[in-house]
Amino acid sequence: MFKLKENKTTVKTEIIAGLTTFMTMAYIIALNPNLLTGFGQHGGTALWNSVFLATCIASAIGTLVMAFAANKPFAMAPGMGLNSFFAVVITNIVSLTGLSYLESFRAGLCIILIEGIVFLILSVLNIREKIVNAIPLGIRLGIAPAIGLMLINIGVGSNAGVYNSKGEGPFYAMRDFFGALTPSLSKKSMGDGYGMMVLAVVTMFIGLFVIIILAHKKVKGSVLIGMLFASVIYWAGEAIFLGVNPFASLATASFLPAFGDMAETTLFKFSFAGLAKVGWFTVTTLVITFCMIDMFD
Repeated sequence: MFKLKENKTTVKTEIIAGLTTFMTMAYIIALNPNLLTGFGQHGGTALWNSVFLATCIASAIGTLVMAFAANKPFAMAPGMGLNSFFAVVITNIVSLTGLSYLESFRAGLCIILIEGIVFLILSVLNIREKIVNAIPLGIRLGIAPAIGLMLINIGVGSNAGVYNSKGEGPFYAMRDFFGALTPSLSKKSMGDGYGMMVLAVVTMFIGLFVIIILAHKKVKGSVLIGMLFASVIYWAGEAIFLGVNPFASLATASFLPAFGDMAETTLFKFSFAGLAKVGWFTVTTLVITFCMIDMFD
């Protein structure tokens, strides 16, 4: 079915590659709901659960379509450019309309629905390809590294969001740890969250350098090994230096998908009434912007 011999690959290679790809993109499962709900602070746990499930379901469907319809070894998941922008849009809708975060979220889903239909039409009629080809090569080549820089900013600049025991935060690696320039200043601002930040930064750099060294030595699965190494370092650091059980949350975790939360909060919950409050000009601008990100991300 997949013409493995024609593509000069084997079942073993595909399984290893599939596992590696999953491990390198699995962060989106937690990051997407964190990003779109402010770590569950906006919209509550039900919205967090629904975004979490939607991320998994959408990624699975997209990847299966790529496998069985296109026969391409590409995994699909929400793009970091799109979800970051969506989070900003929802916050702006809240301030523009005075709606709750959940209602604003539902209004934002209408924008995504319209943009998705427009993008589908552009793709089917090959207009999208013509638009892409009409853009100068230099700009097209510049888009990929620009997105790479944005991902570096997310990874280093706004990742490792740490809260202290007073609930203050999030404190970020680049802004609050490196930006403070001296340990005493960052320790003063973060309080007892400082130890967790140090552990997060140490883990980040050890994991990165292990991946770089293994990749340089052409070790297969270098990314997977590096991630596993970083995970063990973090778990050990929590247990030894912070006196925390790294697996404590598993005791209260629910392993049943929260389909009820998704049905209640987001599934087909398009708020066109909320969208009307945003204004047609802003909505049109946002649809065009999302289309542009979709094309080049």
